Amino acid sequence: MPRRGRKRKKTRTHTANAENVAGTLATADEVKVPKSLIIRRGKCEPVVADLIQDLRRLMMPYTALNFQEDATYRKLTLNKYCQHVCLPLGVSHIMAFSQNQERLSLRLAKTPQGPTLTFRVHQFSLAKHIQKLQRRPVAVKSLLESPPIVVTNNFGDQTAPPQVKLMRITFQNMFPAINVATVKLKECRRVVLFHLIEEEHEEQNDRGDKTEPSSTPSEGKGKTVQQRIEVRHYAIRATPVGVNRKVRRLIQAKIPNLNKVQDIADYIAGNANATTSVDAASDSEPEDSNAVVELSQNYVGKGNKSQVKSALKLVELGPRLSLELVKVEQGLGDGNVMFHAHVHKSPEEAKKIQETAENKIRLKMERRQEQERNVERKRKAREEKREAKKKRKEEREKAAMDDLRHADGEGGGGDLLDGDSDLLEDDDDVDEEEDPIDDDPIDDDDDEQDE
Repeated sequence: MPRRGRKRKKTRTHTANAENVAGTLATADEVKVPKSLIIRRGKCEPVVADLIQDLRRLMMPYTALNFQEDATYRKLTLNKYCQHVCLPLGVSHIMAFSQNQERLSLRLAKTPQGPTLTFRVHQFSLAKHIQKLQRRPVAVKSLLESPPIVVTNNFGDQTAPPQVKLMRITFQNMFPAINVATVKLKECRRVVLFHLIEEEHEEQNDRGDKTEPSSTPSEGKGKTVQQRIEVRHYAIRATPVGVNRKVRRLIQAKIPNLNKVQDIADYIAGNANATTSVDAASDSEPEDSNAVVELSQNYVGKGNKSQVKSALKLVELGPRLSLELVKVEQGLGDGNVMFHAHVHKSPEEAKKIQETAENKIRLKMERRQEQERNVERKRKAREEKREAKKKRKEEREKAAMDDLRHADGEGGGGDLLDGDSDLLEDDDDVDEEEDPIDDDPIDDDDDEQDE
């Protein structure tokens, strides 16, 4: 069936705000919202790709869930990702996974100027593995519409080491801040926990012998303090309290087993024959009385109304991560090393390395400037050569024209006219020779007509 009517004329125009990042975001509040990009670099096992997808769901909704990266193209560095992807789209953090035969590494970078934190992933568990162990897993899809709440535990106070402060600030800035005065309880559906654990252990070399500590030393000789960050992802589940458990299950639309009772009143009254399997304790029952709060707003779930007490419980969603901070660098993975967990240098060695790096950068800039001067000098030489060649050509053409004019002035032009007159006379002789031949057939025709 042919289309009826005219083609729709577009009247809605996109007006970009120049103050926003690349003019693609609408309001200033959206510019302040941190956005993340989770990628993998190099060849990785399929389970690492599943871990990246789980982390993208954890970072939702301000992340690229279906981003397709070219992991085999190693020339795509963090700087190029920042230049071509992060800055146009307003992405504030990059998480890049890389794997070799020995370890799995995670690089967390703040765009566009850094710093870059390098972690070693000791252990991890996928979300599907955690949900298989749960009796009542939570539907994750409905929880990804709002960002999670960030909780950092055991990261110390103002007296903590600089690398610990940097980790805490970085983890907090990866997620949008919460305004307690204007937040809606329905949007608080998930929690992300970063827990710092310090473990002391005796360091050993490759032969198994005890060696001197190579990281943060403790009071004991030959011992080191290893810091690990445990990452957990939970869903918040609220259950109304203050009513009978059986009544609460009826409110939540959970139909009990009434095959051993004569009436619903026997089930609620709790007779001996009314004990059913649904009365047993479950994962939704509060284990701590401190988890009971009075809701200031309506919350998700039946019975969770405003000014009603509800018990809060955390249900793990996954994934799980066990991270160890290895290195902190300035810039996007190409600056000076500010902290290293296994390599410690004296101030003199650090100063010498700094001077060497600065000299290397200075020499590189000098070579580049010299190269630019050489290129400019060669370009000017080519320009001068081209202009001289053009000038010589013009002079030759001018000299040729002057010679031609001088030759014409001396009488060379009269000979040319005499030659032209001879050619005209020759043409006349040819015409006179052809006229008698053409007249004969005409005379014969006239004679035949007279007869």
